[in-house]
Amino acid sequence: MDSVCFTTAQRMSCKMMNPDLFKSSQPAVKPNRSKSEHVKTELAQVVVDAKTGRSYCKGKLLGKGGFARCYEMTDISNNKMYAVKVIPQSRVSKPHQREKIINEIELHKSLQHKHVVKFSHHFEDQDNIYIFLELCSRKSLAHIWKARHTLTDPEVRYYLRQIISALKYLHNKGILHRDLKLGNFFINENMELRLGDFGLAAKLETVEQRKKTICGTPNYLAPEVLNRQGHGTESDVWSLGCVMYTLLCGNPPFETLDLKETYKCIKEVRFSLPSSLTPSAQKLISAVLQKNPCDRLTLDQILAHDYFTKASTPEKLPPSSCVMVPELNPPTVEKTPCEEKDDISKLVSGMVKHSIGRQMSYKTMGVNEATSPTVQLASSGPLDTPAEEESRKSASRSFKGTVASSTDGSDDIPSPSAIAESAMKLLNSCLSSMPAASRNPPCLSKTKPFIWVTKWVDYSNKYGFGYQLSNQNVGVLFNEGTHLSLCDQKRTVRYCLTNNKHFSFPADALPEKLQSQKHIVDLMANYMEQNLMEGGEINCEDQTSATSSPLLLQWIKTDHALVMLFDNQTLQVNFYTDHTKIILCKSSGSSYLLTFISKERVSYSYPLSMLSEWGCSAELRQRLQYVVQLLQHYTNA
Repeated sequence: MDSVCFTTAQRMSCKMMNPDLFKSSQPAVKPNRSKSEHVKTELAQVVVDAKTGRSYCKGKLLGKGGFARCYEMTDISNNKMYAVKVIPQSRVSKPHQREKIINEIELHKSLQHKHVVKFSHHFEDQDNIYIFLELCSRKSLAHIWKARHTLTDPEVRYYLRQIISALKYLHNKGILHRDLKLGNFFINENMELRLGDFGLAAKLETVEQRKKTICGTPNYLAPEVLNRQGHGTESDVWSLGCVMYTLLCGNPPFETLDLKETYKCIKEVRFSLPSSLTPSAQKLISAVLQKNPCDRLTLDQILAHDYFTKASTPEKLPPSSCVMVPELNPPTVEKTPCEEKDDISKLVSGMVKHSIGRQMSYKTMGVNEATSPTVQLASSGPLDTPAEEESRKSASRSFKGTVASSTDGSDDIPSPSAIAESAMKLLNSCLSSMPAASRNPPCLSKTKPFIWVTKWVDYSNKYGFGYQLSNQNVGVLFNEGTHLSLCDQKRTVRYCLTNNKHFSFPADALPEKLQSQKHIVDLMANYMEQNLMEGGEINCEDQTSATSSPLLLQWIKTDHALVMLFDNQTLQVNFYTDHTKIILCKSSGSSYLLTFISKERVSYSYPLSMLSEWGCSAELRQRLQYVVQLLQHYTNA
């Protein structure tokens, strides 16, 4: 909501993370605050504009940033809904802070364009300033990117045309946005894009008069901004090129593990163009990401590029494209069951190509991960379109009266965010109290049995995320949020809807509606069995005495690690470069067990309390710190 210039603490917080990865549509919270600023007064359920007498009912939290939170609010008199930016008066107590907010309000108030978030009105009381904006119910491109990882060329053209339209409008008015990124492109109910967040926007100045402040989002900053030559319209064009690259490739072009290295790559314009990009996309990105601002294409030249002129742009995208690849072609003749079976049988060869094409040879390296690091988040959380809701109800109805046993979605099942927050607090507490040490403490010779992921395959570009557990059960979390697993030596099928309602079937009495999904799970299971090695061995007591298989609630991929969150509160993190793993799980009561699997695939298990008391090696401590930071970004979203 309010991106700011980088402090030393912020630079440190960015060093190991992609800043867009787990945040909501709003930028990260500034870490440097006085103690008084941490005290937050709860926003009243009903807010009243004293001047007009209108009352507004507070709804759900939409996002939060450094200076403000954004809530859904409803005008009680007419039920009109808004996205309301709420800024505490305590955060604008200094003159320059208030001036910044006033400038943002005045600038945004002056904008009227189809692809710019509409400004409605604002007022303040003794506690807060309230800025009422157009509500974009489908959140932002950041949310779509997290769910989809990559978009197709027609989708990217669809969004870029709207972004360029908004940018041309701003630039013609002499305004620079200065913080173009996925989280600032909002999507309304009709799948139309709106450019928002003008907290860093500024008037276009001459080269000599430009402010030399480095501000914006690290991965999207232009070389001239880093070199303190100031922002120009060309700087916004550079950010647009980074946005295009991110949507097509799945990660920003200059993203690295270290912020200094990222800045170095930007200054040297050092990035790679994946062979998966079309030639016209490669040429356009290269023509935009030019070091010299004068050499970059203008917005009009971008629209005149072959990428746009020699390929079609859809007039509209379906809401389903927020979570899955849309069908943009005219409907085809319905396929026969035989043809459908032939199509799905192509999954195996496609999976092999997908896996081999995105990693170093896994047979040579002996790794169990089937893809290289990317950035993606997938969840079994509910989807909110009417069609998907009806689909879930239909599926639920179709299972009633079968031989399935079912359980209603339980309130006892923790949410992924609750699990992540709990793990973050546990690890943070452990790290803060552990003494300095050069080695790990003695590990347990044997642990109580627990379930962990031994193999996985990411085929989410088409179907979903597959994994094999240490008890040999296999599951797939499908892209649309449902989950199907084969248990008890594949004799039992467990199926979970996005509302957490569970069904259990004998494998030989599976409803017809689930046969296709089971077939995909079978194919992924066979692929993992034939091509992937076990992720290591853990010396447990009799594995058969372990509790029933946990359910994968969410998986998260960064460029450096895969994170998996399970309904039994187990957290597993797999690091790509050396194939080490960290598993945090409950051992008994309120006790937790932490298991570290080394690059030699040897496991070491410790009670978390022991690590807290004895300390650990720098190798393990560094990984724990990374996990904590990753979870912090996730829980702040």
